[in-house]
Amino acid sequence: MTGYQVLEIGAPERWRDYYGGFSAASSRDGRRVVDHELTMQYIGMTANAYEPGESVDYWHRHDRIEELYVFLAGKGQMGLDDEVVDVAAGTVVRVGQGVWRSWRCVPDSPTQLRWLCIRAGDEQLPHLPDDGMRDTARPMLWD
Repeated sequence: MTGYQVLEIGAPERWRDYYGGFSAASSRDGRRVVDHELTMQYIGMTANAYEPGESVDYWHRHDRIEELYVFLAGKGQMGLDDEVVDVAAGTVVRVGQGVWRSWRCVPDSPTQLRWLCIRAGDEQLPHLPDDGMRDTARPMLWD
């Protein structure tokens, strides 16, 4: 096995074609749990698409997981504890542990609401060593 994997998740316009979840009870149209298809060690990710007017029918929170929502298309709203936040392409929302969250694609959205949800937890990233290494002498493969 190599130290990397490649998975084609398709163009965002096709994300609605997927049906998935973390269990049968939490599966829905427009969700692909990418970390179930790749060998992810420290992060998780889902690719999501909601039709205009569609909303999640539950609230949820995590005790140990932090989530980052990266919105790529459409218009929507997130419920975060007792507040409503408008989201659209280019909006990034970090949701910490213990925060109740829910979301929807507003009915007048010009397109599907499409987003990536990136999950991580248990270890704070600033506590990881900076183990990056640069090699400016190594030739680029595309030159």
